[in-house]
Amino acid sequence: MPNPPLDDYIAAASAALDLPVEAAWMPSIKANLEVSLRLANLVSEFPLPDEAEPAPVFKA
Repeated sequence: MPNPPLDDYIAAASAALDLPVEAAWMPSIKANLEVSLRLANLVSEFPLPDEAEPAPVFKA
């Protein structure tokens, strides 16, 4: 059975970053990414009117 796309992504990202990932960590990493992607999807689907302006940038 092939790996799910998220498993492939974790493997590719950890290889690209040269970051060792123990097999025991995979369920937690996958759960965190699933939550992050679900929240990102909510933000990206939020409708904004065309006249919406970006928030100002404050510098200290």
